[in-house]
Amino acid sequence: MAASHAATDLIQPYDLVYSGAFRLPDVSTGSDWTYSGYGMTFNPHGDPDGPSDGYPGSLYAVGNDQDQMIAEISIPRPVVSAGKRLADLNTAAMLQPFTEIRSLLFGYMDLPSPGLAYLPAQGGQTTDKLHFCWSQWIQTGAPSHGWCELDLSHPQIAGPWRFGHYSNYLTNDYLFEIPEDWARENTPGLRLVSGRYREGQWSGYGPSLFAYGPWLDGNPPAADSTLGHITLLLSYGADLENPEVSIDASRTISDYSLADTFAGGAWLTHGGSAAVVLCGTKAVGESWYGFGNGVEYPYLDVDEDTVYPAVPDWPYDNRGFWSEDISAQLLFYNPDDLAKVAAGTLAAYEPQPYAVMTLDAYLFDGAAIDHERAKKHLLGAMAFDRANSLVYVMERRADEEKNIVHVFAIDPDGAGADDDGDTPVDDGDSGDDDAGDGTSDDDTPSDDDTAGADDAADGSGGGGGSGGNCFISTVF
Repeated sequence: MAASHAATDLIQPYDLVYSGAFRLPDVSTGSDWTYSGYGMTFNPHGDPDGPSDGYPGSLYAVGNDQDQMIAEISIPRPVVSAGKRLADLNTAAMLQPFTEIRSLLFGYMDLPSPGLAYLPAQGGQTTDKLHFCWSQWIQTGAPSHGWCELDLSHPQIAGPWRFGHYSNYLTNDYLFEIPEDWARENTPGLRLVSGRYREGQWSGYGPSLFAYGPWLDGNPPAADSTLGHITLLLSYGADLENPEVSIDASRTISDYSLADTFAGGAWLTHGGSAAVVLCGTKAVGESWYGFGNGVEYPYLDVDEDTVYPAVPDWPYDNRGFWSEDISAQLLFYNPDDLAKVAAGTLAAYEPQPYAVMTLDAYLFDGAAIDHERAKKHLLGAMAFDRANSLVYVMERRADEEKNIVHVFAIDPDGAGADDDGDTPVDDGDSGDDDAGDGTSDDDTPSDDDTAGADDAADGSGGGGGSGGNCFISTVF
């Protein structure tokens, strides 16, 4: 497909210059940072008394997957550790303690996954908001979105709301801001993107993106109401209002694989250039539903005569979607293509990524499935500091069972994030001492993940994917 931007107007993978990484806090209250990594957003007004080190603001993020409380942390100066030594990295500090949001609105959720997005006050709002959504593994017709105040001690939670009449499997995982000028021209009043790209083709054969503006439905909309101001930007599914999204082999992202999982996103801008980027774990080689040792488990067109295999011994006894290998990747979409979908001049399944960036070389814990730790997801959430062109990406469970945050600067000249062009190395901070203990991991599938749609296509022969351990840029 021909891109509508000139090449110079698109942010390319080689424009992202690595600035280093930092660790998450060891000391916390209420929860901890183990087994986390889903849901993160940048607050430009956070940590106003922090150092003037080129990394202003703060991050709101979701903690341990068992609790999924929200906290605010500082952004320390990232460090490039040539030997990938955790001790070299600086450690973020807690700015606001873990606060319960999810259970107050949604109660118990099976394998939940959250999205967070900071956004300045919109419409009749008088304060900036922290927008959120929550999905779970099996979810149909459920309310999923809301907002709260940035002061987590007085969150004034609003919601939850149903996301139009669209399937939950399309709408409620990653959240991020739409730049004001693009929204003004293409989705007036709609300043947020919500979407999902989960394994198992239940989101269709690729990611989905929707623009929405809940403040247009009330300030706030009534709890359990249905949001009406939504514009479709991208989806590879069919019959999008069906609780179990229909799929069509003609509607697929390039190089789709059954075990692909992308849980973060951001709308990047730098000068006059832009890109919509999704981050996640790309399945490499063959993919299947079943067990990690390659044993397939029937889940399509099953009946009383279906023969099921025996459950393998540990560590291959976790049932879910698997692949031969995995790779940490960023997918780059052209905003002009999304504008055409919003205008109705391009079908929602026609846009394709114009480039892919592989982050395997930057990972501290490596780009491989770890069956003994039940780890098969490499990247989690993503956040963006628009004023300073800084990209934040979570690497899951790289610091024992905590995450680390990688930082990239959008710098077409290649100077990096620092004013002097230098990259700090081995400037570590010992951080705090009291690490919390995690008790659960959402990488471990539940038995409920067998309930696939009857009309789903057979995904046992998954797509390829670019492997290896180095940076790549692929233009489609």
